[in-house]
Amino acid sequence: MPITVEEFETARPHLLSAAHRMLGSAHDAQDAVQTAWLRVMTARSSPSIENPSAWLMTVTARVCLDELRARRRRNEAPLLANAVPAAELAADEAILRTEHVSRALMVLLNQLTPPQRVAYVLHDLFSMPFDRIAQVLGGTVPSAKKHASRARQRLDGPQHASKQNSRPDQQIVEAFLTAARTGDTRRMIQLLAPDSVRDADAALLPHGARTTVIGAVDIATETEHFRDRIEATCRLTVNNKSVYLIAPGGHPLATIEISTAHQMVTGIALRLAQADDHFAAALPSTTF
Repeated sequence: MPITVEEFETARPHLLSAAHRMLGSAHDAQDAVQTAWLRVMTARSSPSIENPSAWLMTVTARVCLDELRARRRRNEAPLLANAVPAAELAADEAILRTEHVSRALMVLLNQLTPPQRVAYVLHDLFSMPFDRIAQVLGGTVPSAKKHASRARQRLDGPQHASKQNSRPDQQIVEAFLTAARTGDTRRMIQLLAPDSVRDADAALLPHGARTTVIGAVDIATETEHFRDRIEATCRLTVNNKSVYLIAPGGHPLATIEISTAHQMVTGIALRLAQADDHFAAALPSTTF
């Protein structure tokens, strides 16, 4: 008996979630799930399917794998936030918040090969057994396990932290970002050194805004207006440096590097993310 529309609609939310993790885009996930359904509907008659949801997931995963491989053949780099249409960026951000998806993980998944990404998402995030993952990848079970294992190794990041002459006081940095996320200007002023400096790329600021701002009060007042960006941050290693990444919808926008001294924030540098940036797990490693 073929899969019914009702069975497809029941499975659709689960399929969309998995496709989103594999493709990194709510828009692309919608297309993949719809393509999978069309393939199921137009397939030649086959024996009764015992588990329609599992079969639909298998077909959806194959569609996603095809798309990831096509991107690689076209040498397409993952889209930065500025290159994603506003409506699609909002849809991706909504999924992250509604489904409590780690934006750091979404950024890091882009570092994987197509088979690694599919194997990791299906097994580690959606508990698909490796025999079915092997069917999706068109290989053996040991090969599927190896892809997932290599994905975990890459997601865990480099084994050794890069040497830095001075490291910021993480407690102070976290306290400042917490105050920034909640719009607590008074607390930000307390944490900022009187002569602290905020330096930012002009492309990240409103037209005509100062790229350099000096003084605790001015920096705190300005930061309060960018709460939405602060709320979209995650801690990552970017180009071997531990920073915070602004990544709305899981798409890199900019890095925030915060310097401290004497238990106060002394400097904030905001830099536009670049297509050739390399992302890895935060050091020391953190939970996604």
